[in-house]
This record gives sequence, C-alpha cells and structure tokens, in this order.
Amino acid sequence: MTVEKKMNVESFNLDHTKVKAPYIRLAGVKTGYNGDEIRKYDIRFCQPNKEHMEMPALHSLEHMMAEFSRNHSDKIVDISPMGCQTGYYLSVVNHDDYEDILNIVENTLKDVLAATEVPACNEIQCGWAASHSLEGAKEIAEKMLSRREEWTEVF
Repeated sequence: MTVEKKMNVESFNLDHTKVKAPYIRLAGVKTGYNGDEIRKYDIRFCQPNKEHMEMPALHSLEHMMAEFSRNHSDKIVDISPMGCQTGYYLSVVNHDDYEDILNIVENTLKDVLAATEVPACNEIQCGWAASHSLEGAKEIAEKMLSRREEWTEVF
C-alpha cells in the first residue's frame, strides 16, 4: 500500500514495510519560539507488523528507560512507548549529536540489565502497577543491545 496523501504525523509517512529493525532514527525536529530545538528519535526495537513487545515488558522498560536515561543526559524531554508496541520515541532538547544519542540509549539499556527492580512500580507512582515484567524488559534490552551495530541502518 502506498500513502497517497502526506499525513501530519511523520511516522505515518514512513513505509513500515521497508524499515529494518532494530534502529534509531531522527524522526523530526521542532524549533520553539525562543530557538530551542526538540529532536524526536524513533527507537525501533521490533520489526513492524512482524513482532511486538508484550505490554508488561514494554511498560517496565518504559519506566526504566525514563528513569535511567536521565542519569546519562540532562537533555531528555521524554521517552514514550509507541502504541504499536514496536518501539519508543525519545525527545531531547538542544542536543543534535546522533552518536551521543546512540550512547545514551546503549548505556540506558545496560542499566536496565543491571536493575533489580522496576522504578515506580507501585500503585502510588504508576497507573497500572500490576502490569510489569522486569525479566521481560531485560530480555528486550538484551536483544536490542546484541544488535547495537545495526542501530544506524534504518532500511
């Protein structure tokens, strides 16, 4: 299927049948009124429409990446899971060093492997605390790290 009309959402214009996960790609840049730049990265863990992350593992990995990534950079704005369960979006402010982004993700995933618990995995700090899997998150992180040399190849 070919997308005939340009969509407002950048990833809706990406041909998901042509990408080769895992990868990390710049998905967009927005400049604020005061000149700050927000860069959004597509961190694709799973091949679209072929595989996906199970929700408890995806949820735990989200908690860990959101918490641990900020130990490696003060430029992190947000890490959000994709609804399709194949990856995450990472947004950073005033940071245009792609190689450093790769290193931040790598170091964050190494932190996941070393973790003994999921941060904020309780009813006070999480909206669905019953849906977590530390081991599942570690399996996803380990698989992504094992293919580190492929992260720059989108197609």
